[in-house]
Amino acid sequence: MLVRPVKRYDEPMRGQDPWKTPDPLGEALHFLRMTGAFYCRSELSEPWGLGMPQMEDCLWFHVVTTGRCRLAVDGAPPRSLVPGEFALVPHGLGHTLSSDAESSVDAPIVYDIPHDYVSDRYAVIRHGGGGVSTTMVCGAVRLDHPSAVQLIRSLPPLIVVESAPAPHLSWMHSTLGLVADEASALRPGGEAVITRLSDILVIQALRSWIEHDPAAESGWPGALRDPGVGPALALLHSDPEKQWTVASLATEVSMSRSAFSARFTSMVGESPMRYLARWRMQTAHDMLRSGDVTVSESARRCGYESEAAFARAFKRTIGVPPGSVRKRVELSMRP
Repeated sequence: MLVRPVKRYDEPMRGQDPWKTPDPLGEALHFLRMTGAFYCRSELSEPWGLGMPQMEDCLWFHVVTTGRCRLAVDGAPPRSLVPGEFALVPHGLGHTLSSDAESSVDAPIVYDIPHDYVSDRYAVIRHGGGGVSTTMVCGAVRLDHPSAVQLIRSLPPLIVVESAPAPHLSWMHSTLGLVADEASALRPGGEAVITRLSDILVIQALRSWIEHDPAAESGWPGALRDPGVGPALALLHSDPEKQWTVASLATEVSMSRSAFSARFTSMVGESPMRYLARWRMQTAHDMLRSGDVTVSESARRCGYESEAAFARAFKRTIGVPPGSVRKRVELSMRP
């Protein structure tokens, strides 16, 4: 029988928790909290075309529940989507959905088509020429945490989880089936079910890409899985308040200072200290937008003893003073 050692509560924690295996990639995915910007169930009939507008800092997703559609986005070849597939346009790029290539020309923007709003974030649209029908669930979600910003930057312009069966996708295809079932006849609470399932599908698609696409072996996703750089990133993410140095990080991951610095910079694209400085400001921005902390508290949590120094660094990185972010939050919370 395995017996855990008894830990005295007055003992300081030394090093990593031996009962927890560090998982930098898992921690990054854990922070992918989503804010739904727009969801819709589209009932379409050939010929039809829809223009999806550019939405900064958003990810568009599309699920075909019946029929098929053509998806075209800059930077990727056009492709056909069928039921059982999940498409993700990670950078919020404008793109078109259509029944065929000809219908994509001068396709109306989706916002210009009449919507039947089921709730404040979910609508049903009906559009097309009366021919063969296609139904879809589409949406735009925003990922706000700094981890999400880093991850999105590394993604290709289009990710499609295909319908071909694969063991690691069986759970995802089951979820797609649930979305199709809910979309077939919108029952009470159906829009809530679809939006929550859609959020899960977005995370599943990102996880599938990271774990199985060779392109994810480099850049920030690859760095998260690197045996040396990954644990260092996890330390910076979990404890930005600590006064880290390149030497202390290298010691934590059992590498020489020079080897660690060179590997980190090569994989992440910037030096450890530059990454830490930017991460601290992104984290502070996220905290201030939540409305839960003051400027002075966010400065302390990011390792700054001087609020003035923090404010200068914040404005240099984010582009606005931290006080203005806090003030916008306070104004939005007023009745």
